[in-house]
Formats: sequence, structure tokens, C-alpha cells
Amino acid sequence: MTKTFKELYTIILMLDLEKVQEYYLRDFVVDEIFEYCRNRWVALEIKSSKERIFFRYLWRNGPPLSFSKKDFLKNFIRKYSKLYPRTFYASVNVYRSLVKRDDVEKLDNIFKATPVWDIDGSLSNIKLTLEAANIIVDELGKYGLRESVYLKWSGRGLHVHVNENAFSEELLKKYHPLDIAYSTVEYVLKRVWNKISALSKESTSLERPFKVENKIDIQRVFTTPLSLHRELDLVAVCFKPNSINNFDLEWCNPQSPKHDSSWKNYVIGEGDQLALKAIAEVGGYFQKYKEKITEISSKPKSIEAVKTPIVSEKIGRFQVMALLQAARYYLLKGDLDRAKSFGLNRAIFYAWAKHSKPIHYRAKATSITKYVLEKKALKFEKIGDEEAPVTEDGWFTIGDTIQLPKDFDHQIVQKIKPIVSFEIAWDTALNYLKSFPKNVLESQREFFEKAYKPVRDTFINLIKDFKSNKLKENIQ
Repeated sequence: MTKTFKELYTIILMLDLEKVQEYYLRDFVVDEIFEYCRNRWVALEIKSSKERIFFRYLWRNGPPLSFSKKDFLKNFIRKYSKLYPRTFYASVNVYRSLVKRDDVEKLDNIFKATPVWDIDGSLSNIKLTLEAANIIVDELGKYGLRESVYLKWSGRGLHVHVNENAFSEELLKKYHPLDIAYSTVEYVLKRVWNKISALSKESTSLERPFKVENKIDIQRVFTTPLSLHRELDLVAVCFKPNSINNFDLEWCNPQSPKHDSSWKNYVIGEGDQLALKAIAEVGGYFQKYKEKITEISSKPKSIEAVKTPIVSEKIGRFQVMALLQAARYYLLKGDLDRAKSFGLNRAIFYAWAKHSKPIHYRAKATSITKYVLEKKALKFEKIGDEEAPVTEDGWFTIGDTIQLPKDFDHQIVQKIKPIVSFEIAWDTALNYLKSFPKNVLESQREFFEKAYKPVRDTFINLIKDFKSNKLKENIQ
């Protein structure tokens, strides 16, 4: 008999420390977690009432957390049992080697990546989550993806996976795995947008937002199969597409989870057709900061699916960074076209750095990775204490993509224009940066902390003040 969440929760014991360890040491639980974590970067969340605490390295300054043997996973659970290990996560990336701390930063060390559609749902409307999953699965089937697809109930929501082994070796030699995974997820989301948007508008009375997102990222982790949820005493169980309509939340009962181990099944090459179409249209992971990631969002009790942001009086952080960096370069060097190239280049760099290294590392970085800075990056130009790669023609570049003035106009100017005149925004940026001493503009860290960070979400207010002061000057 199908039970509601409230009814189900009354039969699930609140798991204490002993029961959590007992659960995680079951042989079939160890087997499934290990199989998923193999060659992945693992994160273990520790139960805490004050903050979220994660293990991501074996010890301080040690190698990334990973499990090479089942016994090691068991011993790890026993060793940290008193710290209340709660939830296991693993990276979307599958690595060749994870023996050194910096192995996770080498893009050529990633040899596979898992496409995952993240459906963030609500326990008050499980049907909505499952219907969204059905739409995605149906779209995958149009491209021949069936045997390599599986779903994982993550606690309140659902993850739709394509097994990373569904992509052929020939395809992986041609494209980076992150390009394949990111583009595949994004491409499918664009094609199912209207269906899920219409679906979400029909639903009301959710206790939390409903979202369908592309979260593929170089450091992204997802809950492993048979892991406990970080808050709810529910287990992340896997099942195949033909079981979507039969799913019952009782499957997630940690006392007797119903879990399908055939999530490991795949057909090599089954995902190639979709991946090729996706990359051709989307352009890959390393272009993602040039376009906004597709997202369906809604508010509790009043769902509204939005495909493109409604024009509002706020300029995005990416545009603010590019604008201020361009103005910074112009004030220091006096070349407008190269300032545009530099501004876009640094905006892309910082967007990348945000997802790959903490800010205190960025001041030391003069490049991103060998994969990103190659081919046409023939030399570096110094802007104060910061260096950026340039071509022989003097344009700033990341990888084999050169940031030209026309690219700045397309990605920055055209994004700002619907909100405010770009000429006003540019004059505001110059006027604002002139208020700082030259040593701030010449310092990568000082510029980020003192000039960009305080106004990254409120730059429109500076523009309003600037326009107001200009008006007063004209009146006088």
C-alpha cells in the first residue's frame, strides 16, 4: 500500500550514530557506494547542528578523498564513525588518477564525466518531480538513449543520469568529457523547456522551490547511490526509466531500501548521437559563462516558470566584472579596444576560478590550466601584478578562443543596453574607478576585494547616482 510521506516518516526511526554506522556497513550498501565512487573525487558530509562539514581530502594537505578498495571504504566509515558520517557524494568527473592533491585540477586527468539533470522537488508533490523526469527520459529516448539511463531519488528530488560509459572512446578523444556532459544536459533542457514549464505552472502549494537545472561543473558532486540524505532519514535509491510510474517514497526507507543495481548497465556509443548534436549547438562546458544556464524556477505556492530573466534593474555579476575590468585596463593603458578584450577575458577567467579554486589562490594564478590556455596564448601581458594571456596580435585569449572587442559588445554591451545606456554604464565605471588610488587598480587582489566585490550586486545604484549628479550639473 502506498504511504504518504507523513505516514512513512512515522515508521522510519530517527537514525542515531550506531544505526547510521550499521546501515553503511551493510555489504550491499558498501558495494553500491564503492561502485559509484570508483575513480571519483568523494565528499563525505558530517552531521552537524551548526554548519555543513565535509571531508574532501584524506588528511590536511593530503590527496583527494577516493576509495580504491571496498575494505578502505569500510575502514573509513569505522574510523570516522564518532564524527557522525551522514551523506556520501561523488564527483561528476571520473579521474585517471587521484593520488595527489592537484590531480583534481588537471583537466587532462578527467577521462569521463556523467551527464546529470538535477530536479529539485518537493515531498508535498512527488508526482511533479516524476513527471518532469519522464519528460527528460522521453527526450533522451528520441536519441536512442535507453539502456544507459537511470534515475536516483536524492531525498526531496531526483537526478536523471546517463552512464558516462555510454560515450565511445572515439568521441572522448575528440571532445573533453566535461564538454560532452555539460552540452548534453543543456541541449536536452532546451528541448523540454516548454513541457516542464507548462507542467510546473499547474502545480501549487509546494513547501519549497521546484527547479530543473544543469549543474554540471568541474567540482560538482552528487549524492551517491544508497547514501543517506543529509537531513531526512531517506536513502538515495536508483531505478530504471520503466519504473518511474511505480516509484514510491517507501523505496527510500533505510530499513529496507528498494534499489535497482542495474544502474551500472550501459551500451557503449549509445550517447554519441545526442552528444554530437549537443556540442554542435551548445558549444561545450568551457563556453558556458558566455550564456546563462537554463533553469526552471518557481516560488512556493505560486509557481511561475521563467525561461529568460525578466528585464530588471540589475546588471549581472558577469557583466559588472567585464565592465569594471575593461574600465580598469582603459585607465591604466588607454586602449579602448584592448580594454574590451581584457574585460571579457577577465570576466571569463573569474567565472572559471570561482568554480575551480578559492579566491585566495587566484592572486597567484597566471593561467587556468594547460587545457584552457594553449595554442594561441603565445605570451602574457602584465597589468599591475596580474598577468593575462595574449596572442601575437595583442588580443587576450583563453584556450583557442580569442576575446575580441566585438565579443565584448555582444556579450556585455548588448546585455546591459536593455537596462541602461551602455555609455552611461561605461562613464559610471570610469568615474567609480577613478576614486581609487592607482595601486588598487594595479593589484589583482585589491581590485577584486575593494573595487569589484562591494558593487557586484548593486552597480545599478552607482549608475543612478551618477546620472543624478550629471543632471544636477546640467541644471547648474
